Parts: sequence; structure tokens; C-alpha cells
Amino acid sequence: MKVLLARVKPHKNSVNLQSFMVCEPLELEYAYAALKSHGHEAEILDMILDRRSFKKVLKDGRYEMVCFTGYITHVGVIKECARTAKKILPNCITVVGGVHAEVVPTDFTDDNIDCVMWANGLDTLCGIADGTAPKDLSGVYRDGRQKPPVSRKEDEIFPDRASTAKYRAHYNYIYHDRCATIKTSFGCPYDCKFCFCTRVCDYAVRRLDRVMDELQSIEENNVFIVDDDFTASDARVREFCRLLDERGIKKHFIAFSRADFVTAHPETVRLMASHGFDAFFIGIESFRVSELDRFDKRTTVEQNSAAVRILEDAQMQCYSGLIVGEDWKKEDFDALINYLNGFEHPLVNIQPITPMPGTPLFDTYDGELTVPREKYHLWDMAHVVFRPKYLSRRSYYYNILRAYIKTSANKKQRRFIRERYGKRIYNRVKKGAAHIFVQYLKQIIKPS
Repeated sequence: MKVLLARVKPHKNSVNLQSFMVCEPLELEYAYAALKSHGHEAEILDMILDRRSFKKVLKDGRYEMVCFTGYITHVGVIKECARTAKKILPNCITVVGGVHAEVVPTDFTDDNIDCVMWANGLDTLCGIADGTAPKDLSGVYRDGRQKPPVSRKEDEIFPDRASTAKYRAHYNYIYHDRCATIKTSFGCPYDCKFCFCTRVCDYAVRRLDRVMDELQSIEENNVFIVDDDFTASDARVREFCRLLDERGIKKHFIAFSRADFVTAHPETVRLMASHGFDAFFIGIESFRVSELDRFDKRTTVEQNSAAVRILEDAQMQCYSGLIVGEDWKKEDFDALINYLNGFEHPLVNIQPITPMPGTPLFDTYDGELTVPREKYHLWDMAHVVFRPKYLSRRSYYYNILRAYIKTSANKKQRRFIRERYGKRIYNRVKKGAAHIFVQYLKQIIKPS
């Protein structure tokens, strides 16, 4: 079967990190490799980077199956693309997969989408391509169907990175150009109430010898480890570093971690820094006890602050995630600015609290949501989907923008980024920041 694997371009009104980063579509590279092993012909279309029109690609390719992947912000775009596919190729099978399809498959209920994969994506996808009827595949969502046990193939088959060869020069992660991605574990051992990733699957790890085999096949010098929590086990992290030495692998890594790991294992942090780990993304979430308790984060304010300083001492960059709540006032944003500027380099992602569908926070949320679920592109963790209690929506957006300008984007941090990463990368990030700045200005003028 001839299969198109498409990553759609986000809606123009979504605020997303694409302005700063375009990571390789790892899930599609896995899908490509799996389909190839079953004798099928596949092609990856990265619509974020590809300049061809989707209609032309469909007409030229005459695909028998067209597959899409995306998050909640892509639901509307995927439905529109599926409609286009059915119009141009009426007999093609349209398939949707990815984490949102696995957790909230009903969002993709549409006359133009034939199959929504909600479990065991590689097996399910190959089953569809092999000709098995969707009704006979437990990994295809149907109302009332029981979700099947997890079956993993990631240690049996590696993502085929040659499938994205024409795009690879453009894959990056914030300040890290030509950056590959790899996954060494799945899910997260924690269950923060706001977090979507913990709803996808139970926590499981890959064999580290196979991870090393895959790392040795990656040409890029920069590697983003996209585990939800790479540092869940101190022993595993240390073994990872030992195997890097044993295999003679030298890369620059970026990974997700937690503040409590950093504070409990400062010596491991230094070990990681000596083995190429340049940066951690840590979800600090808040500098207030009450908010950390609300999110069930299970870290303390003291741990958060200490973790950032430990990383700074180890010469590792800390990318921080902060959530701002419905009841914030101007003085709360002032306190946030002062808190962040207490660090040497407060590079931060500030997100208005978003009770994401599929998470416990959404199910128990008692605030007033003002953005309908069907406006999928606005559920980007940047748009304000609730009614602020003490500020107008315009003022709320203004204060988020002000917090960025006075912390991550102030003169000192701009100079640091330029000196550490070079003028070319600085200009790329500056261009992305300018795009998001304009998007926020539009919200201040006329909120969505």
C-alpha cells in the first residue's frame, strides 16, 4: 500500500513553540519504519517545513492511505486536511494517531476520518495497511470498545531518520540547531493534575543498550531526549552516562527533569554535565505552596529555587515552566518577575493555567471556561481559556507579555543568549519571539 504520513501545520492563530523550535516528527519516523518492514511504500510530509501545497502532494502521490498526527491544537486542521484528502482521493483510507487521539479519540470523530488509532499505534497502523478490517483491530477506537493492553515495538524497530532527510537541517530545539530527538522511556511515574502526558500510558522504559544502538545511528550532534521525565531513576541516569563512555558516544543533550531530582542528586547533575547534558527543562510551575499543592506537583518552593541554582552552578541551562492562575493580579505578576530575576538566567515559558481535556484538572475544574472545546487551535496553553477573576482578559495578556519582557527577554538575557549561542541562533530565536510578541499584542487589542 502507498501511504502518506503527514504532520500538519498549526492553525495560524495558535501560539506555539514552533516559532522557537521544530522537532523531527519522531512518531512518523517510527511509523515509516514499521510500514516499510511490512512491505509498504511510505512518505513523510512535514507540512511545517514543506512548501508544496497539500492538494498537489495528494494529486501527485495518489496515496491509498493518508495518515495524520497532532495534538489538541491540530484537531480542526487535521479534520480539514482529511476532508481535502477524501475530496481528491475518494477511495483513500484516512487515519489519525498521536497522543491526543490516544487520550481523547472522540475529538476526531468526523465523516472524513476512517480510523482513529487510540492504542498500539505501530501494530494498529500496520494492521490497517495490511488490509485488516478496522472493526477487527482493537487499537482502532470504537464507541464502547475496551482499550487493549500496551504492546511496544520501540526496542524492536528504530525510527527511520532517512525518511526525513530533506527536512533534517531545519530541525532544532530553541538554541540548539540541527537537533535530533530520541525517546528512552514512556509516560511518567508522577501524575500532576494538569499534565496531559501522564494520561497516555503507564510509565515504562526502553533497554539502554538499544538506546545506545540508536544514539550511535544519529548523525546530529545535538539530541533532545523527549522522555516526560528522563531523570526518574538516578541509577538509570548514571548507567546511561557509563554506557556513553563505554560506546564512545559524544553528543550534546537536552532533557526533561524535576526539581526534586536535581536537589537530591547534585553529583549526578554534575556527572550529566560532564557527559554532554547542556540543558534541562524543569516544570517549576509556581513559586507558591498553595499552587504547587493544587497541581499535585509534589515539589516545594525551596526545591524549585535550589534546583535552578544547582543547574546554573553546573553550567547547565535551565528552561523553566511557570503556570499563572485565574486569580492573579498585577502584584502577582510583579512577584513572579522578581522571583525569576533572582536567577542568573531566567529562561522561562509562562503559561496561563489550561485545564486540558483528558486530564484530572479538566474533570474537576471549577472556574469559568470562556473558550469552547471546538476552538481547538486556542487550547495551546498560551491563550487564556478562562475568565480571569481580577483582571480583564486584555490586562491578563498584557501582564504575561510584561513578565516575558522583564525576565527572559530583558537586555541582560538577550546579551547572554547572543554570547553563548552566537548571532545566527540569536537572530532565529529573536525572529520567533517577535512573532509571538505580535500574537500577544493582538490578544491585548482584541482577545480571542
